[in-house]
Amino acid sequence: MDLEHQTMETFLRWAAEIGISDSIDSSRFRDSCLGHSLSVADFTHAGGRGLGAVRELKKGELVLKVPRKALMTTESIIAKDLKLSDAVNLHGSLSSTQILSVCLLYEMSKEKKSFWYPYLVHIPRDYDLLATFGEFEKQALQVEDAVWATEKAIAKCQSEWKEAGSLMKELELKPKFRSFQAWLWASATISSRTLHVPWDSAGCLCPVGDLFNYDAPGDYSNTPEGPESANNVEEAGLVVETHSERLTDGGFEEDVNAYCLYARRNYHLGEQVLLCYGTYTNLELLEHYGFMLEENSNDKVFIPLENSLFSLASSWPKDSLYIHQDGNPSFALISTLRLWLIPQSQRDKSVMRLVYAGSQISVKNEILVMKWMSEKCGSVLRDLPTSVTEDTVLLHNIDKLQDPELRLEQKETEAFGSEVRAFLDANCLWDVTVLSGKPIEFSRKTSRMLSKWRLSVQWRLSYKRTLADCISYCNEKMNNLLGTQDRIRDL
Repeated sequence: MDLEHQTMETFLRWAAEIGISDSIDSSRFRDSCLGHSLSVADFTHAGGRGLGAVRELKKGELVLKVPRKALMTTESIIAKDLKLSDAVNLHGSLSSTQILSVCLLYEMSKEKKSFWYPYLVHIPRDYDLLATFGEFEKQALQVEDAVWATEKAIAKCQSEWKEAGSLMKELELKPKFRSFQAWLWASATISSRTLHVPWDSAGCLCPVGDLFNYDAPGDYSNTPEGPESANNVEEAGLVVETHSERLTDGGFEEDVNAYCLYARRNYHLGEQVLLCYGTYTNLELLEHYGFMLEENSNDKVFIPLENSLFSLASSWPKDSLYIHQDGNPSFALISTLRLWLIPQSQRDKSVMRLVYAGSQISVKNEILVMKWMSEKCGSVLRDLPTSVTEDTVLLHNIDKLQDPELRLEQKETEAFGSEVRAFLDANCLWDVTVLSGKPIEFSRKTSRMLSKWRLSVQWRLSYKRTLADCISYCNEKMNNLLGTQDRIRDL
């Protein structure tokens, strides 16, 4: 049995001892908190380590219960340490997330003496959140909004670290736990792994509960896994009535004094059980969790818009003027463009009613809208340093670099292109002796950089594909409208 498997067994045994259970009956002691509904499994192409169903699970069924005493919160940590409690009370200006980050580092510094040690050893040591991006990965995002979001995340993390410095010194944390890298790790842990609790805006670290991988919000009511697939109509109605008001897949329940997590749909034996953290765009997922989804119905692409257009969009928030991942412009964006492209003298009440109803004003106006959208998306794509095709090839080449069995010839690296060359140069790897048939062995630091760079390219490629799809959508609509216009003219 390898060390990782041993420590996981120790962790699950410890979790069972403190009352964590995937069974309604948690009173009976077991060697593991899992086994009745869930098991730890590796889902290589779907998030890595996660939780799989060990039996058929029904939508709305309780799959994990974590008692309050097992939750790692500021409250539960300082309750076990008077020195920490006294120090924290003297720093009321720090935010709740800063306090929890310090508490996490404090517990890490205790090592095996920490009550949560069996849990802490399983928290990842590396994250790919935007705040962890270096200059190379940041610039690889290419899109101004994404670069700015990264700079903002990095600056926020640095500022919060400096503000918490005096508290960490008072706690006499060793330099390695007071370093910016340690803070970056702690704040990334809090951002990506905490669950909401009503008494602390920083949330809680939930042992075992944070092993669930993410699933984007979706409507399962029309799928085989929806409530209508229950054994009978009465059962289906019960599931909907009981769980329809729950916006997430669980939460802290006062009546049982525990965090309760539920199946968001029906699951088959061996299938990965997922948890929805909320509605996020891919850039937001990168910022807060360090990953993105190829298929994300909540993703949005924003394009530069004229100020005069924003002034007309007062009925809709600015963040509602976007393009869906499938390339379709949002209702608010199309409606605003319809109004903007009508001469001001023609914006009477009848036109305004059509706009707010989401209706076409005229064939001519609709053609102008589609033409404007197509040209704007084309302009944005042309202004970016690389194309969809180039990024597709680059992503494939990055995957080659990540392959531990890869053997590269010099001519292959030369064909990779300037961005791969820049990456290899930055990591002192552009060397004929290294790239001449021998396996590439990246350092841990280089591997982390490669992983983040891949996310940058993956994100910008998704962004560009959405713009390209929008061009196709608009051109098709425009051609159909022109055909309609011609037919009317022929009558």
